[in-house]
Amino acid sequence: MSDARCTVVPAQPGLLKRAQAVAAELSLPLLKHLPDTDGALALVIDYDRSWLQRCGAHSPGPVTVDFSDPAMLYRRKGGQNELLGRAVGIKSNRYPRVFDATAGLGRDAFVLADLGCQVILSERSPILAWLLNNGVSAALISQHQQVRDAAMRMQVRQGDSCVVNFDTMEFQQIERVGIALDAPRVIYLDPMFPEKKSAAAKKDLALLQSLHAHTNDTGEALLEWALAQSATRIVIKRPIKAPLLGAHKPSHSIAGKAVRFDVIVR
Repeated sequence: MSDARCTVVPAQPGLLKRAQAVAAELSLPLLKHLPDTDGALALVIDYDRSWLQRCGAHSPGPVTVDFSDPAMLYRRKGGQNELLGRAVGIKSNRYPRVFDATAGLGRDAFVLADLGCQVILSERSPILAWLLNNGVSAALISQHQQVRDAAMRMQVRQGDSCVVNFDTMEFQQIERVGIALDAPRVIYLDPMFPEKKSAAAKKDLALLQSLHAHTNDTGEALLEWALAQSATRIVIKRPIKAPLLGAHKPSHSIAGKAVRFDVIVR
């Protein structure tokens, strides 16, 4: 299922005009109610948040981008964050600038921003990019100061990362101790993989796969693009037992219980 087959639906009748504006912005059809077609995908517009909803009696729950969500706040305390920070090269008072070429729902990008990095979230799906922009905007007015600070270091770009000229990519200037004009520039890749175990992860993965159904990209093309750029480091997230992505051997790997980060240092 591609973006074009997703419909925009107001969460309640009073939001019809807002839903119309979103449908026009994304060039998607508008419905007043959730479609009754089993498996159909809808972008539901509410007052303070929006979400993607698979329709049907046995469909999983909604998927949203909410950086203030309790699960996201809990994720910020996880040990995997330290591994991710080490993988991109965070050191004492020095924070790389990271181009997340496969932003998805933005969770790893938020963790990197929370750790202190400036992050560009690149997402080829217009729907996901729209949700990411809304998620960042909401995070900027979060009741949590740490969430607001992280959101200040995030910027969303919609489009195919494989056509980006990384050398001319401009990161927004944020005054922060440790972020220098010559901070290392890192490319982060997280190709979709099916080995995730939890029901929530499978639900999110299935939705991302449906939005990218016609790209048929397993990550090798992105890696080849990344290798042609001037990034000082490329980080590839993989399942712990998965083979290397492509034929390029990493400089080293940092492994956790479920995932590992293959690091190519230039």
